[in-house]
Amino acid sequence: MHLKIKIGVLTVPDIEHLKKLALIGAVNKTIKVSSNEFQKHTGASSKTAARKLKQLEEEGLIERKIVSGGQLIKMTEKGIEILKSEYIEYSRIFSPESDLLELEGKVLKGLGEGQYYVNIPGYRKQFEEKLRFEPFPGTLNIQLSENSSALRNLLREMPAVRIEGFNDGERTFGGGKCYPVIIGGIEAAVVAPERTHYPSDLIEIIAPVKLRDALQLNDGDRVVIQVKNQGMENQK
Repeated sequence: MHLKIKIGVLTVPDIEHLKKLALIGAVNKTIKVSSNEFQKHTGASSKTAARKLKQLEEEGLIERKIVSGGQLIKMTEKGIEILKSEYIEYSRIFSPESDLLELEGKVLKGLGEGQYYVNIPGYRKQFEEKLRFEPFPGTLNIQLSENSSALRNLLREMPAVRIEGFNDGERTFGGGKCYPVIIGGIEAAVVAPERTHYPSDLIEIIAPVKLRDALQLNDGDRVVIQVKNQGMENQK
């Protein structure tokens, strides 16, 4: 593989080293490994392996502590996110019709803003035309889990429906994107405004039904959202 992927100063060989650490267990726990042991997994020299581990630490992709007999290593959320991004790209090549991204989180009490914006004619008309369903006048707010929050940035790689900004003669409304999803077997969409004050771990979902009632959801309930790569025209 000769393609170079730049992540800071990270290239494909560096991602391969990151992958090897994941395969020996550094994703969900802290592992102890020496440069000589790591060299056996990578095929590089012991000196090169030590340099790569130091580089991955400097990039913020792993946490590393030198101890007697080796080093304690655990992958950071940033490192995990990079591998998940790689996984998604390969999934798009080899499984183009599969669900490529799965997010999970818990239901939060809404702030009422979703209902306000869904009912604005300039938005509602676009939702109906481009998403091909008439949205319930409200949104389901989901606070993503820690792992899913890191994945949220990968939404930009998925098919999206563009919602254009507009002016209704009194004020200007910003645009955004909608990402087709399935939640509890119901076709829906994550709404991502261009300008928002919401934290990065919060997403809003619109659907043709009131999801709380249809799925019998209460505040704090865990939900899984499947982000689709098929089913809606990509209008990025």
